[in-house]
Amino acid sequence: MIIYNVTINVDDSIHDEWISWMQQTHIPEVLATGKFLKALMSEVLVKEDLGGVTYSIQYTCESEDMLLQYYQEDAPRLRNDVFKRFGNKFGAFRTEMKIVKEFFK
Repeated sequence: MIIYNVTINVDDSIHDEWISWMQQTHIPEVLATGKFLKALMSEVLVKEDLGGVTYSIQYTCESEDMLLQYYQEDAPRLRNDVFKRFGNKFGAFRTEMKIVKEFFK
């Protein structure tokens, strides 16, 4: 399993609109590509010097090949949608992680 993590710092001026759009539109659209099994949205509790609020969205997919398909077939369009709507009012970086083992209580 692979986790595709997107960490996003959102300017306060768009925060409420952004979080609503992410939850109601963007994350469901990413999941609708069929490339991911689930998504987890978390607020990062460490405050950034640059201000705003930081979130981590973790999308889980079955394989690196599936993530590569997402990059090739879907990511450009979906990333463009975010930039069209919110311009330069956010900053994002992406991390790919391989799940080694899950532990449960």
